[in-house]
Amino acid sequence: MKKKFDFDLIVIGGGNAGCEAALIAAEHKLKVAIIEANKWGGSNLNYSNIPLGALFEATQLLKIAVDGSRFGLSSSSLRYNFPTLRSWKNLAMERAGADDKTKLEEAGIVCIEGRGHLISAHEVSDGENIYRTKKILLATGAGMLDTGINIPEGVKYLLPSDVPDLMRPPKTVFIVGAGATGCELAQYLRTLGSEVVLADYAARLLPRKDEEVGQVLDDLFAESGIKVLTQSRVTSIVNDNGMRKVIFLRGGLEKSVRVDEVILCTGSAPNTDIGLENAGVEYNAHGVIVDNEMRSSVKHIYACGDICGGESSLERSSLQAKIAARMIINKGKVQNNEVGMIRITKIYPEIAEIGLTEDDCIRQDRRFKKAVLPLGEVAKSNIADFSDGFIKVLADKKGKIIGATIMAPNAGILMQELAFAMRHDMTLADVAETPHLTNDWSELVRQACAQLV
Repeated sequence: MKKKFDFDLIVIGGGNAGCEAALIAAEHKLKVAIIEANKWGGSNLNYSNIPLGALFEATQLLKIAVDGSRFGLSSSSLRYNFPTLRSWKNLAMERAGADDKTKLEEAGIVCIEGRGHLISAHEVSDGENIYRTKKILLATGAGMLDTGINIPEGVKYLLPSDVPDLMRPPKTVFIVGAGATGCELAQYLRTLGSEVVLADYAARLLPRKDEEVGQVLDDLFAESGIKVLTQSRVTSIVNDNGMRKVIFLRGGLEKSVRVDEVILCTGSAPNTDIGLENAGVEYNAHGVIVDNEMRSSVKHIYACGDICGGESSLERSSLQAKIAARMIINKGKVQNNEVGMIRITKIYPEIAEIGLTEDDCIRQDRRFKKAVLPLGEVAKSNIADFSDGFIKVLADKKGKIIGATIMAPNAGILMQELAFAMRHDMTLADVAETPHLTNDWSELVRQACAQLV
């Protein structure tokens, strides 16, 4: 007699979220398979966080070292070796397990290479075979958002995922999109010596973040030689004698720039073209619709990560994967608590955010009080001779933190204290009364909270 199901669980997508959930399920003795269309480990290990993070770490160190000339350090002759930099990036990826399914296979998970597609509510195809499964987890991530830019066939352009594999830095580059990724790549390539043009239709850099962030970054980019074109809409990209010609509208006029490379950092959209209709799974332009237990409209089909929409975050995807896995293995509910989750932009100085921004509060007609403290207000700024940044803390009338932004060296580490306080319902006074190192950046946090007590 033919068995009813081939697997207890099939995961479509072998990225961070899918692999984490699959490992939890396998640990609890479920028969699990993962179907992956590209590289094992997904975007995090192969295209974004790990490879770009390794490159950013190196170039930010170079930037800090060169800037050290103001302390009397002989840094003017510093150089970089790009093949060595690429080798370091590759080593970091290898250490992290990029495109490596060994851990999955050792856990007893069946790893299937192919493009996962739903045939029905219990059937999944890999392009050649059809497998029956009790439960399904959708973790296909996100892909490129339709840019609306006219790009004729044969015109070469790059996506952020292509940047780690560049054989050499381009002499000139036009980056479309001044969100977090666009700004990160602009600083990275400029540090390597590329002439960079950064354009966005918004009125300022990082338009989804606090206005102060864009103001500070605009000054830093101008100082470093990055040309910023705000309120500019790119309409087309064409080939022009071996180069790319970018045509855009600015101030009601059509203008153009010729560059060696164009990078599209225009955002992403959930990868939902996987036969959701065949299984009756509800979704919209923002992604698969799930409840707080990561369950879709079909009770035995779950989803986690970027396919569910929202702001892309490795930490958020990991939390959602744990929730989905717990529900799949019937081990009780896990609270979907994203309070205090930190959002990071990996430029120098680093930008970290939690909770609401000031714009969020205004849109929600929410009453709040705020403290904004420039880096120059604390002793560490004098010691480090660095003042490009600030801290902003938002609180409600009860003195509870509802949001914060820090733009400073090691902002992510500094933000951990406020994230802990926010998650555990502590007050501004709790933070302000905690001893902090006087001559450290952490004094920013204490002073900002103290202003609101």
